[in-house]
Amino acid sequence: MSTKAEQAITFHDKGYNCAQAVACSFCEEFGVDREEMFKIAEGFGFGMGIMDMCGALSGAFMLAGVKGSAGIEAPGTTKAQPYQQTREMANAFKEKNGTYLCCELKGVADGNVRRSCPCCIEDACALVEKMLGL
Repeated sequence: MSTKAEQAITFHDKGYNCAQAVACSFCEEFGVDREEMFKIAEGFGFGMGIMDMCGALSGAFMLAGVKGSAGIEAPGTTKAQPYQQTREMANAFKEKNGTYLCCELKGVADGNVRRSCPCCIEDACALVEKMLGL
């Protein structure tokens, strides 16, 4: 397990949601204030609040945008790369875990828990490190 994954799991153990845990673990590398990232990611835990897209993966998607965006000075000019990276992350996560939906990962409908939150956080951190070149 990487140092970033360990840090993210520690954040999760302290009460951060899965998206916050992943996104906040990389704030230093991306020059983002951790307090701001924490607030931004608040609604993305628990599968975006509705057990949909995995929160840990959503945190990784946020980081793809932070890394790849040119910002408000050049709107629309850089979105293709983060979109591609989020698709690749989603596909890799699904390939490893069978799904990227929180409700399915947690086995809500069928009782088959496929992956715990700490393991999803570890997987998302590994994807950030690999696909965003950290």
